[in-house]
Amino acid sequence: MLIVDTEVYQNYFLALFKDLDSGKYRAFEMYEGQALDIPSLKRTMSSNTTVSFNGLSYDLNILAAAIDGADCARIKAISDEIIRSKLPSWRVAKSMGVSVPRNWDHIDLIEVAPGKASLKAYGGRMNAPTMQDLPIDPNAMIAPEQRLELKRYCRNDVDTTELLYNKLKGAIELRAQMSKQHGLDLRSKSDAQMAEAIIKHELEALTGKSYRPQKVEPGSVVRYAGPDMIYFEGQQLRDIYWRILKSGFPIWTNGSVRMPEWLSETKIRIGETDYQMGIGGLHSCESSRAIVAADDEALADFDVASYYPSIILRLKLAPEKMGKDFLQVYQGIVRRRLEAKRSGDKLTADTLKIVVNGSFGKLGSMFSALYAPQLMMQVTLTGQLCLLMLIERLEARGCKVVSANTDGIVVLFKKTQENVVDEVCFDWMLDTSFELERADYKGLYSRDVNNYIAVKKDGSTKRKGVFSEPGLMKNPEFTIVSDAVAAYLATAKPVEETVRLCRDITKFIAIRRVDGGAVWREQYLGKTVRFYYSTEVRQDENIAYAKNKNKVPRSNGARPAMTLPDVFPDDVHHDRYIALAREALKDMGIS
Repeated sequence: MLIVDTEVYQNYFLALFKDLDSGKYRAFEMYEGQALDIPSLKRTMSSNTTVSFNGLSYDLNILAAAIDGADCARIKAISDEIIRSKLPSWRVAKSMGVSVPRNWDHIDLIEVAPGKASLKAYGGRMNAPTMQDLPIDPNAMIAPEQRLELKRYCRNDVDTTELLYNKLKGAIELRAQMSKQHGLDLRSKSDAQMAEAIIKHELEALTGKSYRPQKVEPGSVVRYAGPDMIYFEGQQLRDIYWRILKSGFPIWTNGSVRMPEWLSETKIRIGETDYQMGIGGLHSCESSRAIVAADDEALADFDVASYYPSIILRLKLAPEKMGKDFLQVYQGIVRRRLEAKRSGDKLTADTLKIVVNGSFGKLGSMFSALYAPQLMMQVTLTGQLCLLMLIERLEARGCKVVSANTDGIVVLFKKTQENVVDEVCFDWMLDTSFELERADYKGLYSRDVNNYIAVKKDGSTKRKGVFSEPGLMKNPEFTIVSDAVAAYLATAKPVEETVRLCRDITKFIAIRRVDGGAVWREQYLGKTVRFYYSTEVRQDENIAYAKNKNKVPRSNGARPAMTLPDVFPDDVHHDRYIALAREALKDMGIS
């Protein structure tokens, strides 16, 4: 298995491979006086599994052109057309006479990785030793002494791709397993793409039909069909529900459903909490609030298990052209997942969970065979209305709902009301056929509904939004601050102690995407920058946008860390991070 990346210039071509077993590199180069070893490059591609980042759209077409005998200038022209054209890359390649061999075995990580980021950003999120932008303008002519510089840059990209592959190895293994079961190559697909491919494949096997995306005219209007399980006691919610049933939901040019303006602006007050509905889901409107359960109180989080898939099955929702056949396939996948879960077959259970959950997103994609915007709206609105039913019932029985978001609520109640809460939740589950899962908290500390820390009974924490643990989904943002805040909330450990005792520089960095690239002290850093706060950098000095010299947000007093230091720096500005932690606590309602 080989990692591969390419560099393309008017007078220089490089294909660099790294063997994952041996760690050795091999470079194929072409420039004036150096012919490309086409037979060897061809064998390398045809006799190995290759791994790339964006290879299906770019590198494979470039490699195919090089193997077909294109010179550097021709490869550059193909590269420019792929990058600049708004057409699919395969169509561009075909128009330019490029054909990727069918026998090439390739895994592309760009869709498997969550978060839709650049390779540089993923590198930063994984704490790659070095983050580096292309060091030479892509339209430049490469001098002999610059070839080594480009090889070093390409090697860093290959190493970063290897890091990402190792991070995604479990997800790729799941896809490989599903590929064998279904006779499809799913290794380079996102969760939603894999779900669509499997459902479409099973449908075609069942019906013998082929399925294409449904055509829905932009500007057309869809309506919500109220299911029989929706019922409200209070007049406020009855009126809102009635208006929803009477309203039209227009389709945007991108194929998505637009929420009526009146609904998106309506705040629904139940008890002491305000709620807002949206196409994405219900959310409460709290901010800067700390809720701690007293000795005689319980603070419980109730999440609906597999909410959207459960709604699809409960309401028997199916894309128009697929009908009951879709439901038969979908129900079969859900059943096989539950059977695998009960039997301890974790691999099958996990893969089918991806299919069940991933298919929902495709209901809103106009390029998907599962595209059905009316069903997308039907699912999300039903989810919100059912949660509002549960909230109304709990509040009517004297329980206080303090937060709600998409598929769950948090409830504060007296321990003497435990039977009341159980009764309300049980009745709601009977009425809706949905299942609630409960977790108990000591406290819930919110900057707002999407950014909070919940302290569990065992002292561990659940962190969301800006306070969440770093990972592939988001850029790190001074993780030491949320670590210090979480430790203080869970154990009363002073934030100063957490900050000053930490010797991991990756906890102190932030990463920013900078359009047009960033500079610091006249040095170009790149389009994705990594930095930490330094005692040796003046507070009026900052990292700036290269194009207009404006400040990169939160970079005043920061030192770039494009290459991570081997030892913890002496100039880390601990006091600034301590101040940020105290500010975060204040934003959560803790003075």
